[in-house]
Amino acid sequence: MSRLIAELDAALEARAGKGLVRHRRVVDSPQGARLCADGREILHFGSNDYLGLASDSRVVAAAQQGAARYGVGAGASHLVSGHFQPHELLERELAAWVAPCTNACALLFSTGYMANLGVVTALVGREDAVFGDRLNHACLNDAALLSRAEFIRYAHANVGELAARLATSRARVKLICTDAVFSMDGDLAPLPRLLELADAHDAWLVVDDAHGFGVLGDGPDAGRGTLAHFGLASERIVYMGTLGKAAGVAGAFVAAHPSVIETLLQTARSYIYTTASPPLLAGALATSLDLVRSDIARRERLFARISRWRDSAPVLRWPLLPSTTPIQPLIIGDAAEALGVSDALWERGIWVPAIRPPTVPAGSARLRITLSAAHSDADVDRLVAALTVIGAGPPPRRAAR
Repeated sequence: MSRLIAELDAALEARAGKGLVRHRRVVDSPQGARLCADGREILHFGSNDYLGLASDSRVVAAAQQGAARYGVGAGASHLVSGHFQPHELLERELAAWVAPCTNACALLFSTGYMANLGVVTALVGREDAVFGDRLNHACLNDAALLSRAEFIRYAHANVGELAARLATSRARVKLICTDAVFSMDGDLAPLPRLLELADAHDAWLVVDDAHGFGVLGDGPDAGRGTLAHFGLASERIVYMGTLGKAAGVAGAFVAAHPSVIETLLQTARSYIYTTASPPLLAGALATSLDLVRSDIARRERLFARISRWRDSAPVLRWPLLPSTTPIQPLIIGDAAEALGVSDALWERGIWVPAIRPPTVPAGSARLRITLSAAHSDADVDRLVAALTVIGAGPPPRRAAR
C-alpha cells in the first residue's frame, strides 16, 4: 500500500472514531412522505420536498411531455446551443414572480451551489470584501473563498457586528451574503436590517433563498419566498432560489437587476462552462411553479403539520430550535448519540437523518426533521411517539465503525 493511500485510510479511521462517517441509503421509490429505502418501507422526515411536488403526477407528466418534444439532454451550454425555449420562458416567469427589483431578469443554473459560485465570483474580486453569516451554507463560503476577495464572517444574525465590520472596511466593492432560511437551524435572516446596511455602505446583498422559495410569503405572495415575507425589493438584492426543494424538480435560478444578470451571463464561470440542464426539467418546473402559486392548500397543510409538531415536541427529551419553517432541528449534542437516535428511529420504520460536524458546529449534532405537505397528522404523531419512547431510555449511541 502506498503512503498516500495509507494516509487516506488513517484519516478515514479517525473520522469514523469521532462518529463523523457518512453513509448513503439507497432509495427505490418516488420521493415522498413514504419511501422504499434500503429495501424497506419507511416514513420519511429527511427531504426538502416541502410541498410534496417531487412526485406530483402533473409535474411528472410535464417532464414526460418535455422529454418527448425536446429529448433528455441539452447537448451544450446555454451560450453555445443549449438554451431552449422552455429555459427562456421559465427565466422570464421566475423573474416576474420573484421580482427582487423593478424589471428584474433571471438566469437558470444547474444547481444552487453553482449559482452562488457564479454570483459571488462575478461581482467581487481581489480588492473587494465579502461579509458572510457564520451559519451560511457551504456554497456561499466556498464562493467567497474562490472570489479571492477578503472574506469576513460575522456571528450568526449579529447585525451589530456586521455593521462594525462594514464601517471599518476599505474594500472597493462590498458584498453581504446570507442564507434567507438557514438550512440547519430553520430560522430567518434579519433581511430588512441587512438591506439597510447594504444601502448605508453601498453594498450588494446576496440572498440564498433555497429553503424559503415556494414556502414563505402570504396571500397573493404565497410561495414567492423570503423577500415577499419581509416585503423587500431593491436593485442591491441578488436573489438565488433553488428548484429542487419546494419546487420539487432540480436546478436553481438567480433573479436581479438586468445589469447583474447580463454580467453573470457574460462572466460567471459556473454558468458559461457547463452544459445546460435538460429542457424537460424547465417544462416540469413551469408546471410546478403554477402549482406553487395556485394550490394554496398545500402550504396550508405544510404549516398545519409544522404547528402540530411544535405543539407536541416540548415533551421530548431534547430541545427544539425556535424555527417556524419546515426545517425543525432537534438538538442532540453528541454526534454518536445523534446517530444512535437516528438508528433507533430507523428500527421503528422512521427515517430522520442525523446531522453532525462539520455541517453544524461541534457539540450541536442534531436530527434535522423536515416536514412536508405530504405528511399527515398521524405521521407527525408517530414521530413524536417514537422519539418519546427513545428519549425515555438510556441515551442511544452508535458504536464507531
